[in-house]
Amino acid sequence: MMKEDLIFLLGGADLEMHTIRDVLSREGITFFDHYLRWDNALLSSYKLELQAVKDGQIVFGIELREDIIPPECYRAIDHHNELSASPCALEQVMKILQQPMNRYEQLVAANDKSYIPGMLELDASEEEITSIRRADRKAQGVTVEEERLAEKAIESNLEIKDDLIIVQALCSRFSPICDRLFPYHKLLIYTDSEWMYYGDGCCSVRDLFADKLLSGNLFYGGGEQGYVGVKQNVYKKDNIIEMINRIKNI
Repeated sequence: MMKEDLIFLLGGADLEMHTIRDVLSREGITFFDHYLRWDNALLSSYKLELQAVKDGQIVFGIELREDIIPPECYRAIDHHNELSASPCALEQVMKILQQPMNRYEQLVAANDKSYIPGMLELDASEEEITSIRRADRKAQGVTVEEERLAEKAIESNLEIKDDLIIVQALCSRFSPICDRLFPYHKLLIYTDSEWMYYGDGCCSVRDLFADKLLSGNLFYGGGEQGYVGVKQNVYKKDNIIEMINRIKNI
């Protein structure tokens, strides 16, 4: 594949997506970035760009939900749900470009695939881990106020049931809570409109809600010690509380 024939469409913002954008800029590759969030990272956001694709060009959509039928020249890059065993998006992009990964890019990839444990497998220092996690929260758009709300939620809304830590969050940003509570074996964070489970037993929680997975309202990744959660604003408060109680009683 020639570089001039490649087009990349970027998905929801996080450190991995920002790093991919930097790589594409450095290599002179055409890309489009609509500065999407995880909850609105839809292929249809790039409908006009897809309509302008020329013969011979290949379009790679990075972590975009296919809410429209993609053209034949389209290739999806993802590593969530049924693709969770795949390399992370950054690794896939680097393979397409036939480029080696430097230390920073390796840490970003490890963080995206396996969070802090993944970075520890690369013998990351405490300074490196802190830097990557801080940069990831910033890339996700976490504000100073949301960092404060994370601390308040931990202080006021944390409970422990056996080896499960449960936190009712005060906003939809969960990563500041995760980072402050690490290391943990099992962590469940929720609001009235969503929940996320992290750590040991992730696959058991996923299997508990197989019907939600079939309906497309559940997402997961990271393997047995990864994460699983429901999409925001799909279920009512009563449904969320019911699911929280089922997880508590596994």
